[in-house]
Amino acid sequence: MTTAELFDLDAVTAELRPLLEVERPWQVLARIDAFCDALGDCRRGRIHPSAVVEGNVVLAEDAEIGPHAYVRGPSWIGAGAQVGHGAYLRGYVVMAPGSKVLHASEAKRSLLLEDAKAPHFNYLGDSVIGRGANLGAGVKLANFKAYGDAVAVAGEATGLRKFGAAIGDGVFVGCNAVLSPGTLVGPRSIIYHGAMLRGVVPADTVVKLRQTLESVARKG
Repeated sequence: MTTAELFDLDAVTAELRPLLEVERPWQVLARIDAFCDALGDCRRGRIHPSAVVEGNVVLAEDAEIGPHAYVRGPSWIGAGAQVGHGAYLRGYVVMAPGSKVLHASEAKRSLLLEDAKAPHFNYLGDSVIGRGANLGAGVKLANFKAYGDAVAVAGEATGLRKFGAAIGDGVFVGCNAVLSPGTLVGPRSIIYHGAMLRGVVPADTVVKLRQTLESVARKG
């Protein structure tokens, strides 16, 4: 699955569109590095007095960093974007206009496109989140394999030891789902809560999780 199949480049703000002008979505990460390394420090938005902001951070005039958040630069936070209570941006995070990393969520070396949401207790590692995508509470995008070897996507080598997920535009991921390193999810797909996902999910797919529940009489 190519970057252009995952994301509508025409809908991306012009300043960030070059980050996505690559064939494969994991190649976006190198562009995030170069983009962030060139940033200066320009904080025009609202920063709560209890928040900690370090390094070169671009914060648009109507963007917001909430109470007890910790934002490390270099990072870029666009117009209307929100970093919520207790959130942690570990550097090399690019938040397009209207995107959100909210309560107790953590992001590292990731791109969130317009109106993408990581609202509660999420982890985003070395990942790309599409426009309007929503991660349910507790969703984790794992970026490192247990044995530390390079991540592959459907048998294709990425050359990276750390690559999380590329989630297409309009995707919904249910609460507490975990996406393994190198997972791609096509646009408008829905992932059931609690799923453990890996590989490539085509566009417009519903990934269902079936559980067998057993009820027994309580003894004692």
